[in-house]
Amino acid sequence: MKPVVPLILTFSALFSSVSFAEVSYRIDLTDSQHHLAKVVVDFPQSANQHLKINLPVWRTGKYQVLPLADGIRYFSAEDETGNALPFKHTASGEWTIELEKPTSVSVTYQLYANQLGQRVGHIDATHAFLDASGTFVYSPEFKQQPISVALAVPDSWKSYSGMDAGELPNSFTANNYDVLVDSPIETGISHHRSFSADRRDYELVVWGEGNYDIEQMVTDLTKLSGQASTIWDGYPFERYVYMVHATSGASGATEHLNSTVIQRPRFSYRERKDYLGFIKTASHEFIHTWNVKAYRPAGLVPYDYQKENISDLLWIAEGSTSYFQSQLLLRAGVITAKEFFEDLAKRIVQSKNTPGREVQSVREASSSKWSSTGGDYAINHSANIYSEGYLTSLALDFSLLNDTDLEHSYRDVHQALYAQYQIPAGYSVSDVKQILKDLSGEDYQPWWQAHVDTPMSLDFSDLLDNAGLRLSYGDDSKAQAYSGVTLSGRSLKLGEVLRNGPAWNAGIVLGDEIVAINGLKVTAKGYEARIKDFTPGTEIVVSLFSDDRLKEVTLKLGEKQSGKLKLLSVKKPSRSQKAFFKAWLGIDWPFDKKGKLKDHS
Repeated sequence: MKPVVPLILTFSALFSSVSFAEVSYRIDLTDSQHHLAKVVVDFPQSANQHLKINLPVWRTGKYQVLPLADGIRYFSAEDETGNALPFKHTASGEWTIELEKPTSVSVTYQLYANQLGQRVGHIDATHAFLDASGTFVYSPEFKQQPISVALAVPDSWKSYSGMDAGELPNSFTANNYDVLVDSPIETGISHHRSFSADRRDYELVVWGEGNYDIEQMVTDLTKLSGQASTIWDGYPFERYVYMVHATSGASGATEHLNSTVIQRPRFSYRERKDYLGFIKTASHEFIHTWNVKAYRPAGLVPYDYQKENISDLLWIAEGSTSYFQSQLLLRAGVITAKEFFEDLAKRIVQSKNTPGREVQSVREASSSKWSSTGGDYAINHSANIYSEGYLTSLALDFSLLNDTDLEHSYRDVHQALYAQYQIPAGYSVSDVKQILKDLSGEDYQPWWQAHVDTPMSLDFSDLLDNAGLRLSYGDDSKAQAYSGVTLSGRSLKLGEVLRNGPAWNAGIVLGDEIVAINGLKVTAKGYEARIKDFTPGTEIVVSLFSDDRLKEVTLKLGEKQSGKLKLLSVKKPSRSQKAFFKAWLGIDWPFDKKGKLKDHS
């Protein structure tokens, strides 16, 4: 890195002609190959004795405290005449600057941004992804002031954001820091497309090379973006930006105010199953533009960037978003009925194989999300706000459809939340219950107690029968043995031991490494096939290393069905079942008279 003072002088000269808003950010990305940048922030005059400067300790969309300030070095502050101001690092993500007299303040620091997978900032020779939570400090004193952001970038780079463009190239403006922190910037060498849907403007920006078909992405994103009116009356944006990172070593996505960033392995687009992963993610994040960004639980309003924001309604914020994502794609014709059914069946199987759903309610899972670390303990003792929140939303949707004779569905709940509790309002549990009562005329407290406040147990066969669907492993399915463990990678070390499963009951624990069954060596590749050699109920002797000690354990094998769980038509669907199906998913009955899907997919 060049010496600090010369770089600051050069950097200041680069932007000497810029007309700044009351809080201005300038970031130099012209020497980016080592993931480094220089940031200057100009704050208006403060009459206080101290000016507090913060960097968030978490980013929106990830309910976890992160060490974001670890990427800041060479922090310094100057008054309006260029004199250095003393400061102290007073907390994680906090600096306190001492002021002897009223003055404007200029803060300078070096930024290291190499957290692509965390989606808080990544800078290299080809691009920079800048999420304000990991990039731009703020002062609580001036948090609501107008903001400008100016970037110095290589000549070949172009910059995109959900923020309004500034007067100069590679510059943006925002009404306040809350808008800035929810409007990431993608700048660099990328592919760009513009399109429109339902009188709204959209952009697709793809950084990185891979096996994606950008024209196919535009076609499907256009179809998806036109489906918002099936849930909500109106839009919280005029323009929306889909940012895609086709990369290596990072995956996931994050919703923002009127944009999203989606990360996928660069060669995970060509195969249909891989492409479905991308388009479902895009749908999920698009739905978040309403559910979380336009309205969200009261515990998250307003965002407090310096501590955890606790809510017991995250299952609605996340699980309901997961619930709607494939529905929008189905209505848009982007996915088939078969693909929708496969996704739902997979979620049902996942729930049945998660013992934690019997221990923790979605309410408790929501409020404890900030302290959840995942792993073996979580799958055995925790519910997941995404997957179990999806199924809770499914149950609530079916309950509303039945209670209102198909007049109202769970979509109407979210339209009501959007209409009544847009930011800066926030909704509570009692608000949701009131909406349910207004729609159905029923008191939903008993339902809430049974499905939200306590661990939920659903009879999926009875539930899906409402829509003329049944669950089946296939006519040739049979009972087969299983041990109740998941291997860790390609080794025989155990990554999961399911609570109350065969291995659990035999005293086998996480981290044990299996080496033989009935005295014969077993490999990771052949483990599952070896278990299937036995019949359910058979006792086998498992040789394993536990804490480096060799021991033998007698394990009585359990039972599971072979084959893949599928959703099929009931043998003679009634007119009312078909009507329920149409009210639920918005498409016509997809099966022919023989019970086969009409699309033949």
